[in-house]
This record gives sequence, C-alpha cells and structure tokens, in this order.
Amino acid sequence: MGGVEHSEPPLKRVKVPLGDLKNLVGEVSHIVPVSSSLGDSMARSPCSQGAEEMVGMKGVIKKQEFVKIITRALYSLGYVRTGALLEEESGIPLHSTAVALLLDQVRGEKWEESLVTLHKIGLSDEIMVKRASFLLLEQKFFDLLKEENLMAALDTLRNEIVPLSVDVGRVRELASFIICPSQCVALRISSQDGTDANSRSGFKEKLEKLLPAAVMIPERRLEHLVEQALDVQRDACVFHNTLDSEFSLYVDHQCGRNQIPSHTLQILQAHKDEVWFLQFSHNGKYLASASKDHTTVVWEVKESDLVLLKHTLTGHQQPVLTITWSPDDSQLLTCGVEEVVRRWDVNTGECLHVYEKAGVGLISCGWFPDGKGIVSGMKDKSICLWDLDGRELECWKGQRTLNISDMAITDDGKRIISICRENAILLLDREAKFERLIEEKQVITSFSLSEDNKFLLVNLMNQELHLWSIEGDIKVVAHYRGHIRTRFLIRSCFGGFEQAFIASGSEDSQVYIWHRDTGKLLLTLAGHSGAVNCVSWNPMDPHMLASASDDRTIRIWGLDGLNCKGHCSNGNGIT
Repeated sequence: MGGVEHSEPPLKRVKVPLGDLKNLVGEVSHIVPVSSSLGDSMARSPCSQGAEEMVGMKGVIKKQEFVKIITRALYSLGYVRTGALLEEESGIPLHSTAVALLLDQVRGEKWEESLVTLHKIGLSDEIMVKRASFLLLEQKFFDLLKEENLMAALDTLRNEIVPLSVDVGRVRELASFIICPSQCVALRISSQDGTDANSRSGFKEKLEKLLPAAVMIPERRLEHLVEQALDVQRDACVFHNTLDSEFSLYVDHQCGRNQIPSHTLQILQAHKDEVWFLQFSHNGKYLASASKDHTTVVWEVKESDLVLLKHTLTGHQQPVLTITWSPDDSQLLTCGVEEVVRRWDVNTGECLHVYEKAGVGLISCGWFPDGKGIVSGMKDKSICLWDLDGRELECWKGQRTLNISDMAITDDGKRIISICRENAILLLDREAKFERLIEEKQVITSFSLSEDNKFLLVNLMNQELHLWSIEGDIKVVAHYRGHIRTRFLIRSCFGGFEQAFIASGSEDSQVYIWHRDTGKLLLTLAGHSGAVNCVSWNPMDPHMLASASDDRTIRIWGLDGLNCKGHCSNGNGIT
C-alpha cells in the first residue's frame, strides 16, 4: 500500500470501458477552478482561551508557541525522546489530538479514516479543507493503481476527487493514469525516488504547507527564524565581509573595519610609466595591469596571497588602455589607444592574434561568454563582432560608442553595453534588435558591470558615482560621493563579499570605499603618491584589493594585523 518501491513491476495497460472514460472527461471539463488566498485561512485554535503566558525580555513571545517550535526542532533533529519529554513536562503538546490522529492515520495509509479526522480539526476555510482532502484522496488513488484495482481507482477519481472542484489540470493528469497505469508508476518513481518513505515525506510536506501553521508547525521553523535573525544582523553590519559560515549563534554578529582590505601587503613595481588599468581574473589567480609605457603585465596570485610577476607583454605601439579576461581566464585581450586589440595566451605570454581594421582604430574590447568571439568599439563610433581568427561577423554602425574604452557584455551574450554619447550609455540587445539608453545629466567617464549583470556603476565628471539598476525599470538606486576627479579618467569597481562594497580611485592619491546599499563612505586608503586611476577587487578573495596609480606602482591591499603574511615589501614581484 502507499508508495512505490523500485522492486515494483511496471503495471500493464488495462482497458477501461470507453463510456466510463468519456463520462469522466465530461465531468472534469465541468469543474470550476477555485481560487482563494490561503493567507486568509483561519483555524479554530486548540488552545484554551484567556491571557497567554509570554516569555522573553520584551514579553512578545508566546510561551506556548515557543515551546512547540522547540519541540518541533527536537523531533526534526532526531531527538525523539527529548521532544516527547518536553511535551510531557511542559504540558504543551506539539499537535492537538485531532491532528496527531490525522498524522497517525496518514502514516498507516488509512485514507478513509483520515478524511473523517480532517473535518474534525476545526478548519474554518472550506477551500482549504477541499484541497487537503484532494491530497489525501490522491494518495488513495495512487495506492489503488499500485494494487491494479483500476475500477476502484476510477470510482475514487469520479465520485470523490472530481466533485471537490480542485486543480483541474491535475485531475486530467490523474485520469490519464487510468489509461496507462505504468506511466503513473514511472512518474512516481522519478519524482519520489521510488521509496515509500520519500513518498510519504513529500506528501506530509505538502500537507504542512497547506494547513495553517497554528494547526501544523512547518518543518524547520526554528532554523528558519534563526536564519532570519542572522540575515538581519548581517544586513545591519556595514563592514560585513566574511563568509556566512563564520557566523556564531553565541554572540550578535558585528564586523569591524578590520574586515575591509586597508593595509598595504605589497607594492608592485614593474611598469616604467603611469599604470592606467588593472583587473583580476575571474578565478582570482591572476592580475593584469596596463600602462602608459605600452606594456601589459600579468601577475600571478599565489596561495599565500603573494603576487608575483608572470609575464610582461609587449607589442603595442601606444599606451594600453584596457584589459579583459577570457571566460576561462586562459587568454587576455589588450587594447591600445586608438590602435589594435591583441589576444594573448596567459600561460605562455604569446600573442595569438592581432585585431585591426584598416583606417579605423580600436578603442575598446570584450569577450563573448562562450570565448569564441570578441567585440570591439571602433574609432568611427561603430561596434564590431569578430571571431577568434579575426573575421568580422557583425558590425553596428552609427553612434554606438565614444572614444572611451569601457565596454561590457552580459553573461548570456545578449546585451552589449557601451558609452554612446557623452552623457548616455547604450544597452544593445543583439537578439531582440532593441536598444535602451541610460541617460545622465553629467558627462560619463567610465562604468562597471556588476557580477550578476543587474547593475551598472557609472562614474561622472562631477565627481559622483551612480549605481543604476538595469533590470526592468532602469533607474538610479544609489549615489556615492567623496573622491576627487577633475582631470583624469578614474575607474571604480564592485567588490567584497557578495559585492557589498564600492571602491574607486581618486586624484588625491587615495582609494575610497563605500558601503554599496547605504552609500556611506567607510574608508579612504592612503599610500600612493600619484592619482589612483583604477581599482580591482579580487572576485574570489573579499580581503584582497588592488589599485593602480600614476606613481607607476600597483598596491595590493589586505587585512590589517596579518603582518603582510611575511610578504609586505616593495619590489617587482620577481622571485
């Protein structure tokens, strides 16, 4: 009886009188769908009336509910005897007599008796009673099919399930199982793992979700409440930059400033001129930096967080403006000032291809998510798509980009994002052939796309950063102020645990860090002796930040008090 076991043989196709099936389909077609908000459902409380005893320092926790939730948690954790003892000692049963009887009957697969008990629980919502009855009768129906009692199953469907007028689609599906019972068995095996225990567990879970919490306390309710409390504490912590696994229930959670990378661990000196751009690889194992000296340097991040020089890439005839990593981090694109785009092998440092277009300089570049194509902004304000061998696949003419090297492509490859006017960013949907604009009142100098592709961080000429939501209604959701930008191109980034922070360079030689949601300026990091042009937060290490400066150096920032892991030094990263 009940669930389906792996050893159960497939049921054969059984012929049912055609007239009966036609009548059944006719009856199903007349069912009127029932809709109602279960949130409005009420059940008569099994508790005695009168003032309830309260517990807790604020006196807002009902003792009876509190004890029941603890009891439920004990049973869920497998402490059956302890749970039973708590019920006995407190005098507060987990379930009313009627609910306890119903659960016992469900475990014993006594469907007729459980239907009678269901009506004794005291549910005041008729629709809820019908839906709970549907669940019980569905189980009865499946058991009859398993026993190959087709006529009894048909009778249950026609005379008990159909009159409930609940879930027309599901009723039609059950009717199809009468025609082909083996299909029913196969579906139950795939959905319930073919075990009675799993089948009953799934059914009990559905019943719990349907009935009011006052009647049947949801599974793991205590764990859910504790997780909610931890979420509130985390959201209130502006310095939160640790893994959730580091939470403790013994004390309230509160991170300090020391969780933000603010201490110089290394100063990297390999460039001979201003460092304009830098970016960590997706896997956090590499850092690439671009300079006015026409070179790109690839750095390797060791397990000890020591950053070492791996390759110096030469070949550009102009300063290198931007860098972008391939999706698998095995290759790198570099773009010179109105020059060419070069593709490099990260492991060997070899230049694999040079992308150029006669008479038109390239000013920006990006990878497509599959790594099989690149996109580039052109000096003539068009955007071109190339395959890896340099064949031009598509080209969007017109005012599609400016002489600014920022470009982004969403992870699904559907949208290309570029600055198309001084105060506008283009969101180009390749598939829908549709364009949308982000328009600012100030001149846009650069932008950065969030890891989840839902937000754009936009740098403005007036020394502000705007955070735009680009899903659904496009709108500004946060502002960040404090950094200095009067003459140079300054870049910013998302970073930290779940990208909860915003970091930016500044012309006053400092790095600025804000809390993303509140816009509060948290820290300014001093150390550089020239304008900080670009920052990049390691996507795999929330405690590692890099900054590039006109002083020709790159600073690696980490947590204070680590003694730099023995590696705090000036140098070129060569060992």
